[in-house]
Amino acid sequence: MTVADLHAHTTNSDGTLELREFPAAAREAGLDAVAVTDHDRLHPDLDAPAVSAVPGEAPNEWAPLDGDELLDAPETEDAVTLLHGIELRVDAGAQRVDLLGYAARRTDALHAEIDRLQHDRIERAAAMLDRIEDRLGVAVPLDPQRGVGRPDIARAVLEVTDYESVDAVFSELIGHDCPCYVARDVPEFDRGRELLADACGVVGLAHPLRYRDPDHALGLAPDLDAVEVHYPYDHDADTGRVARVAERHDLLVTGGSDAHDRTLGRASLSAPEYDHLARALADGRA
Repeated sequence: MTVADLHAHTTNSDGTLELREFPAAAREAGLDAVAVTDHDRLHPDLDAPAVSAVPGEAPNEWAPLDGDELLDAPETEDAVTLLHGIELRVDAGAQRVDLLGYAARRTDALHAEIDRLQHDRIERAAAMLDRIEDRLGVAVPLDPQRGVGRPDIARAVLEVTDYESVDAVFSELIGHDCPCYVARDVPEFDRGRELLADACGVVGLAHPLRYRDPDHALGLAPDLDAVEVHYPYDHDADTGRVARVAERHDLLVTGGSDAHDRTLGRASLSAPEYDHLARALADGRA
């Protein structure tokens, strides 16, 4: 039985779900827990590392969870455990990778880095839009704001061109090595890990088999608390290989859909896997 999707995005970065919609979307997917992991950004409406979120209630009505409360059954049948997280891109030398932080608290150092990254995101999006408009000869209807990401750009391109999907825009225009791609200025791996370790209960490696060099990415996992084993890869991926790395180095298992749309639960944790992670968060061992 799968119970937890620990990788999903809201409109605070480049997702399409509002935060208030997460409990209902999680329940629709049969989930008991979900993590908000916006790109390079904490969610301004989440003041606690974890909350008990009820469909239909406003985020400011959700009850904070702490310690052993993470292990308790939901207070009501509809309640969902919502973990406050973040997805942070870092430069690991040979390539860039994404780190996932769970049960996040705000720290001055992380806040300062997030602020820097958001300014960089806006400048990078503007540069990509300039390249797209020059290449296609169309005006793309997007005003870059904090949280902007490539999915936002792709969706805006769809409005004024004949491209059929976000994936098509990525593969032809804004994916890595494509003509309109612009790289971001991201922190180095050790710095990003340090920032998240100070702010989060668990820090893990996201989707290791998505990178150009999976061996290099998996080689970083032992320096973290967790690794994302479950992920909706769009090809035949040997996720057993990732699971073996987790077992060999006694890492927590994470997993999630990486949802940027309105569907949660395409990949998720089993009940025992989530229980193991929740216990680590509750005990402060990770």
